Amino acid sequence: MTLLIAALLGVIQGIFMFLPVSSTAHLVLTQHWLIEKGHDLPSPDSPEMILFDLVVHVGTLVSIVVVFWPSLWRFSHNAATGALHWASAEGRHEGMPLYVRLFLLGMLSVLATAVIGFGLKTTFEQVFATPVMIAFTLTLTGILLWWTDKLKPRRRGLKGINAKVATVIGVAQGFALVPGLSRSAMTIVFSLFTGLKRRWAAEYSFFLAIPTILAATLVQSLEVWGNLGLNGISLMAMTVGFVVSALVGIVSLKLVVYFLYRAQLKIFSFYVWLLAAAVLLGWIDLPT
Repeated sequence: MTLLIAALLGVIQGIFMFLPVSSTAHLVLTQHWLIEKGHDLPSPDSPEMILFDLVVHVGTLVSIVVVFWPSLWRFSHNAATGALHWASAEGRHEGMPLYVRLFLLGMLSVLATAVIGFGLKTTFEQVFATPVMIAFTLTLTGILLWWTDKLKPRRRGLKGINAKVATVIGVAQGFALVPGLSRSAMTIVFSLFTGLKRRWAAEYSFFLAIPTILAATLVQSLEVWGNLGLNGISLMAMTVGFVVSALVGIVSLKLVVYFLYRAQLKIFSFYVWLLAAAVLLGWIDLPT
């Protein structure tokens, strides 16, 4: 992988990570297209290429920290101080602090994602090599986005998040490991289905990405280096992809938050349906 291609894939990830149109699908389709054009890249379903995809996902976590820094700092500070107070003799009689409970519910969501991810890992990875399946999942993403904007105003606040809500969101995120099912779309859509207000649906979704993507990257890293190592992808290429995805992701995240708060996610439905049609009708020349 050349540094130019690494930068291109970083741009693709940065643009589409937060737009609810599946960044993984765009990465995979771009990789198929580059291979078709004669570029020497590992297969999109190979362990080393999946690791590269995860590394550029980690890059966009930097974007989350930058854009949501005030909220992220408030959550981290309140969770830490709340945990210390709860551990004290006085705090044990006052019940679990809100932000401590939210942290634990977030971990429950990650656990639900892990159960789905590990249980269906082989099935999910097969989709990386099947553009037609990606077209199907893109179509489903578009339907979910269209449906979401039809929902009435949501009423559930942070205090209303419980184990059931956290599990539903975690399971939705688990199925979003399939290319074409957008992680941000799946978690935001199913957060709204549980009644969560749009602001909290967005923040819960993007904050949940941090431990989930870091854990997935660690697991995939151990698998790659425990077997054949990086085949055709240098550490410099991964670094370039990481940095570029982080910078581009800041703009993308601000854009999707703007549309989400105004219940205008359906505009992305047309895009993913057009992309799905392009794959199915052969407008995008990809191997099947």
